[in-house]
Amino acid sequence: MSKVFTITEGLENLGALRTGGQGSVYKGRRTGTVYTAIKLMPTPIHTENKEDKNYRNFQNEVAKLQKVNEQPNPNVVKIMSWGLTDSGSFPFIEMEYIEGPDLSELLQPPHEKIFTLKELIKVADQLAGALAHCHKVGVKHGDIKSNNVKYNIHTGNYMLLDFGLAIMTEEQRRSSIRHAGAIEFMAPEQHEGHMLPQTDVYSYGVIMYELLAGEVPFPLTGNGETSRNSIMLAHMESAIPDPLSKRKENLPESWAHQKQVQEMQVPYWLLRIIARCLEKDPQSRYASGVELQEAIVNGSLSALEDHPQQQVALNTNALQAENERLQAQLLQYQQSETVPLNERDLETEYDGSKVVLAKPLFFLFVTLLILFMGFSVYSAFFKRDARLTELPVTDSSKIQVDTSANEVIPPDNTEQYDAENARQRAKDSIKKVIDSVFRAEKAKQDAKPKVDTVQSEPDTTVTIN
Repeated sequence: MSKVFTITEGLENLGALRTGGQGSVYKGRRTGTVYTAIKLMPTPIHTENKEDKNYRNFQNEVAKLQKVNEQPNPNVVKIMSWGLTDSGSFPFIEMEYIEGPDLSELLQPPHEKIFTLKELIKVADQLAGALAHCHKVGVKHGDIKSNNVKYNIHTGNYMLLDFGLAIMTEEQRRSSIRHAGAIEFMAPEQHEGHMLPQTDVYSYGVIMYELLAGEVPFPLTGNGETSRNSIMLAHMESAIPDPLSKRKENLPESWAHQKQVQEMQVPYWLLRIIARCLEKDPQSRYASGVELQEAIVNGSLSALEDHPQQQVALNTNALQAENERLQAQLLQYQQSETVPLNERDLETEYDGSKVVLAKPLFFLFVTLLILFMGFSVYSAFFKRDARLTELPVTDSSKIQVDTSANEVIPPDNTEQYDAENARQRAKDSIKKVIDSVFRAEKAKQDAKPKVDTVQSEPDTTVTIN
């Protein structure tokens, strides 16, 4: 971008960003890669002497403006420097360059025509905080409009820009407002050249109305003097149109029905604050940004107290939702604890003469039976043959018989006797396991509800599920 003219040493002019009746805003660059925004005043000051009234007023207003940065605020642009241009002697103030769209751009396609309630309340809070910060140090902005509030894409904050009118004299403000000011955002007293803290409050209300309804209360249809005068008279005499009706008309068709219904539930405290900000009489508005910010905080905290019916409805809905959640959890718990009966079990009459075995238990029983048979065969043949080849022949006369007790006393070699005892113990152990399985299944069947049936002879049939 070509250089238009020199601002001052070390500060390069990269071209105009925006021009208006209160001056022009240029994009500047300090030596290096630091980008800034320069507000250039339209009236030159030819002598840098305190005896010059214009120069003296400029110095006084800039001194006030510098107080804004003594305590930085995340929603107020930083003032970097000020002075007179090297060519033309135009007063300027240098501010940090904020990268991102302003509010007027966020209301144009491809964006929606209105803000969501969540984003609207965010703007209301942050812009009120910016005004409170400025009014605390005695600085009145005087040119609050949607073009002068930018969304910082790096921080996510909305920031108040362009303090051009703040450094103008009252005569310069009156002339600038009459011919080139943003008439749609001006308070009634501004048309007489007055600038009060309540003036900023009125312009704040116009911005909130625009974001809520999708248009300003009194839109400008042309740039002629007649159109501007009609808007000025409307601010002074006409009633503010209902913002909710306008919002309903401008609801995006792309929104789902449920979202459209939710977005029409505008908090009462917010509507009340906007209405008070747009009062014709400055004394009827909030006295300053400080009082405005307090109203927003108190309004958001006391919203339910102002609407007891809404509070009851919210409490009822919350209790109903909690009740449904607990019932769902209880049903899920009951389903996990209850083992449903097989349809076959419900249809078949209970018969106590039959023993029903589950398939896993039946397979266990068969496996144990096979193992037992294999062990018996092994013990009966292989070990017996081995013992016969190793054992010496014993004399039968050595075996003593006790006829009184009918017991046979084993010979001295007891290996064969021990083998027989081992087989017997294995048989007894397997029998105990099988008996335990049958008793468990019997206990399970006894736990089921019995159906009256005609007694029949016992049947030892084994059923496999």
